Amino acid sequence: MDNASVVTMFTLSGLNDISNYRLTVFSLTLLCYSMIWLVNLTIILTILFDKNLHEPMYIFLCNLCINALYGTSGFYPKFLIDLLSATHVISHAGCFLQAFVLHSSACADLSILVLMSYDRYVAICRPLVYRLVMTKQRISVLMLITWLIPLSLLFSSTMSTLTLKLCGSHIPKIYCVNFFINNLACSKSITNKIIPAFNYSFYFCHFLFVICSYMKLIRMCRASKENRRKFSQTCLPHLLCLMMFIICALFDLMYMRFGSKNLSQHLENFMAVEYVLIPPLFNPVIYGLNLTKIRIRIQSVLCGKHAFFRKIS
Repeated sequence: MDNASVVTMFTLSGLNDISNYRLTVFSLTLLCYSMIWLVNLTIILTILFDKNLHEPMYIFLCNLCINALYGTSGFYPKFLIDLLSATHVISHAGCFLQAFVLHSSACADLSILVLMSYDRYVAICRPLVYRLVMTKQRISVLMLITWLIPLSLLFSSTMSTLTLKLCGSHIPKIYCVNFFINNLACSKSITNKIIPAFNYSFYFCHFLFVICSYMKLIRMCRASKENRRKFSQTCLPHLLCLMMFIICALFDLMYMRFGSKNLSQHLENFMAVEYVLIPPLFNPVIYGLNLTKIRIRIQSVLCGKHAFFRKIS
């Protein structure tokens, strides 16, 4: 505890080796962030303004896209500023806020994907009671819980980390995460071990629920051609999004805890960025291409704009 000091700023590593092509990385990052906003906002506005899409599956998809914008806002603006600055530092409050946004967004992502799997299970395995089960009131309650639980769990985790006495200020990553902040603590507390363990167990149960629901879905769809068609149209996009999330999240978690320090800095940066790049960018694209109603609605809007421009030209 003698080495403890009041930490007002954290330093982030990972950008020192890209000084020769900083502007190139900045341009590509800005392009990716713009594309993330474009594809997610397109899905959100399409669902909001088309009353035919005010159904459970599309409401959950809309929330998934909103969460993508929420999560990426915790990384890209700061990362773009770091690419243009000589020093890569972040304030004490800013670091904890960034960690909270990124972690809570990841947890909310999994919660929404679990809710979508439950919706597909009821729609395919219990179609006669689907309207009775997935009412507007129940959907509202489920969405509220889906947002409140991740925010509450990560708020308690962040607050417990905030109370730690820190003996360092260097974070070996291009953004703040609770794991590395905890590693800077002068001494470990039991609370900072119990809360993360509970959070991991809680969301591992989410994962088990999805596995069980899909096992039942697959058994149900094998016996019916109509169910197989529903599965390919609505469940496959969800399954692809879920697999992308799990692969990216596990890649990052496993590397943080067990990764080799001999990897190049560029590879480390890629593994750090993949979670805030791949799911937010490809989830709306996968759903937009596979869900017929959304695809037709977007095409009609685009065709209407083309017809309007042809008239005025």
